Amino acid sequence: MLRGKQKRYLRAHAHNMRPLFSIGKNGLTSAWLDQLTGALENRELIKVNLQQSAEVSVDETKAFIEDNTDIQVVQTIGRVLVLYRVATDQENQKISPIVENM
Repeated sequence: MLRGKQKRYLRAHAHNMRPLFSIGKNGLTSAWLDQLTGALENRELIKVNLQQSAEVSVDETKAFIEDNTDIQVVQTIGRVLVLYRVATDQENQKISPIVENM
């Protein structure tokens, strides 16, 4: 679980990022979760956008992600979620060493 200081750092880091994934009418699937995990393996921090056509709420999306993966939802702003996961590959760990030392 992330502490307040760590979440603040991640939110600041994600501020200028554009959403990398969208959730539309296809909703939440395990294939979508696999794509999300793959993207987080490379980046550690991403944004996800809920389209107007999505049949799920932000809270349902957050619960689905946290219940089915080790991804942490750092923040939700409107229909955008900021997601964080420590990369398993040492080379991709650019943010996590800083976050761990906070």
